[in-house]
Amino acid sequence: MLCNVVVNENSYFKIYKPYGYLSQFINNQNKRRNKKLLSDLFDLPEQVMAVGRLDEKSEGLLLLTTDGKFSNLITSSKTEKEYHVMVDGLITKDDIEKLKIGVEISVNGKPYLTKACDVELLKDTSHITERFVRDDKHGSTSWIKMVLTEGKFRQVRKMTAKIGFPTLRLVRVRIGSYNLGNMKPGAIEIINY
Repeated sequence: MLCNVVVNENSYFKIYKPYGYLSQFINNQNKRRNKKLLSDLFDLPEQVMAVGRLDEKSEGLLLLTTDGKFSNLITSSKTEKEYHVMVDGLITKDDIEKLKIGVEISVNGKPYLTKACDVELLKDTSHITERFVRDDKHGSTSWIKMVLTEGKFRQVRKMTAKIGFPTLRLVRVRIGSYNLGNMKPGAIEIINY
């Protein structure tokens, strides 16, 4: 389903990036030739860029814009990013405390201590679009909310794996004051800035 969108001088959009898509419109790499791109969903002019990224296996809120200043603000450490994360296993309060104070992960092959962040157990996940991840027979899962002000490559996945709870599903639901709301995978909305 391709959605045509009119772009003005400075345009701002939010999309629900579905699982399995790269956060880009064009593919310049031979090894990723058969990957799904945002251009498969949206027909936007070349000047529109994704603000930040979600990896191929992550889903949720992604902002798009033609405004470089807006992009810099959103990707800065001044802007919170909220993720709802399904992890493998039953996570405890002690495990959540470890994430809150920061854990050591690898960034560009070097050790990096993550900044303190807000983490809590999610009891209600009715706002998250259902998607099959695995059968219940493979063990229990937990959902947590993580709010970060930094965004290192695959940071959330590295953090949960470091404490023994690999990420099974990652949904970004908020960037600053922009929320995913009731959007469904593949949806796009114009936002005001």
